[in-house]
Amino acid sequence: MIESLKRGKSEVERADDDAKVQTVVKDTLAAIENRGDAAVRELAITFDKDDRASYRLSESEIERLVAKVKPRDLDDIHFAQTQVRQFAEAQRKSMTDIEVEPMPGVILGHRNIPVQSVGCYVPAGKFPMVASAHMSVVTAKVAGVPRIAATTAPFQGEPNPAVVAAMHLGGAHEIYCLGGIQGVGALALGTETIAPVHMLVGPGNAFVAEAKRQLFGRVGIDLFAGPTETMVIADDTVDGEMCATDLLGQAEHGYNSPAVLVTNSRKLADDTLAEIDRILEILPTAETASVSWRDYGEVILCDSYDEMLEVANDIASEHVQVMTDRDDWFLDNMHSYGALFLGPRTNVANGDKVIGTNHTLPTRKAGRYTGGLWVGKFLKTHSYQKVQTNEAAASIGEYCSRLCMLEGFVGHAEQANLRVRRYGGRNIPYGEAAE
Repeated sequence: MIESLKRGKSEVERADDDAKVQTVVKDTLAAIENRGDAAVRELAITFDKDDRASYRLSESEIERLVAKVKPRDLDDIHFAQTQVRQFAEAQRKSMTDIEVEPMPGVILGHRNIPVQSVGCYVPAGKFPMVASAHMSVVTAKVAGVPRIAATTAPFQGEPNPAVVAAMHLGGAHEIYCLGGIQGVGALALGTETIAPVHMLVGPGNAFVAEAKRQLFGRVGIDLFAGPTETMVIADDTVDGEMCATDLLGQAEHGYNSPAVLVTNSRKLADDTLAEIDRILEILPTAETASVSWRDYGEVILCDSYDEMLEVANDIASEHVQVMTDRDDWFLDNMHSYGALFLGPRTNVANGDKVIGTNHTLPTRKAGRYTGGLWVGKFLKTHSYQKVQTNEAAASIGEYCSRLCMLEGFVGHAEQANLRVRRYGGRNIPYGEAAE
């Protein structure tokens, strides 16, 4: 039996919150589309508290900001980007162009072509998420994207030096100081001074995630990466302190970050709840984490590992920390999630910041149909065909003619019939199928 020991906000309450966000985003994007730079400036002044002559950083400003970053911090950024780059390069090598000849004279193939321009959003208004620059900019660079525009909100009155350094070192061609809806909206829609991009990537708050959702179709997006989510799947091989630490480590992201414990141990569930109360008394970010835990925290007690697996796949959380006596069993059987973190030595923070896998991951059950951001997201696989001999043109044309007529597409059939007549010497009456 599956028992809920702690619940968060109901689905109705969450839907009401979503509806309010949707309205704000719709109106804001309409203002940007209709009024361009003027609207972007007003939004930046209102929400970013930033009034600048130009929201694109100049080369000299980038150099000045990078120079503010401590050498140790720069070394750490280089290290993290090396890990991300190496993994992305390995992924890119796994994606090959192909060409086959399924029948004599017929050539089929595909090419992997980079998206031509990408807008990378890097959150920084509350926390300067340096790592998000690695995940988006570096990965796009490895994919070969020719134009990478990155944007971030000001932090404590100016573009955060470490974030700008990560964008610059990662390979961004343009860097803007714009946060929130105005940042992604300006890049997607374009203004008088900002050329629109073909694709938006990067995590963000509920407003950024909703803006990407509403812009999808006009531009491509990586995925719906909204407020962070974490799940801990644990049994009595670990203790409450570890589970509580891993839950609150993600709950501090924002006020609406779901954190869920799934366990088959009532003792572990009780110990984790007690440890969460203890840690919230000493955690510097408790003001945020406590609200997330209160409104979005859950503890689910199961009778069996099969039930734990069922719950985990249904919730399809962004981050899934597995700490059990059968971690590989969960690896083999989990099918809906953002990323897995297997074993007590592993933790979500490693994946978020430095280990090399990408931290832009699907949220809100999107893990049921997509994985996270990776180098392949920046590549479009385009097919091509060549018919190289008269015999092949006539042979495949006969099949095509009959199949087109089967569907009632006479004009389609004539495309095939023309080749059969011309290259096969067949006399096919107009509008009839090849026999």
